[in-house]
Amino acid sequence: MTMQITDTVWLNDAAVCRIEHLVEVSGLSMEEIEDLIEAGVIAPQQPEVQPRSFELKYVMTVKTARRLRDDFQLDPHGVSLALTLLRRIGELEAQLAATRAKRGR
Repeated sequence: MTMQITDTVWLNDAAVCRIEHLVEVSGLSMEEIEDLIEAGVIAPQQPEVQPRSFELKYVMTVKTARRLRDDFQLDPHGVSLALTLLRRIGELEAQLAATRAKRGR
């Protein structure tokens, strides 16, 4: 019998973390996180304020970025593109669900 241990984090828009935390939990380097920021995939709450803080929802984004990088051997641009496409798919699925909910009423 094998046991699987899972980390659980409550991700909300109120809680924030520093960039070092994103590096620590994701397994990405600081440079890779900076690439995601430059590509607009993740954004600091107040870019002009140091140290930069990020909404905790980006923890899942950077973990996904690491998995994409490792599983598909993507370069930084490929990771950014894949994350952007995944986010857009999520938005479209939400719009479709909302449209279906309106029709069902």
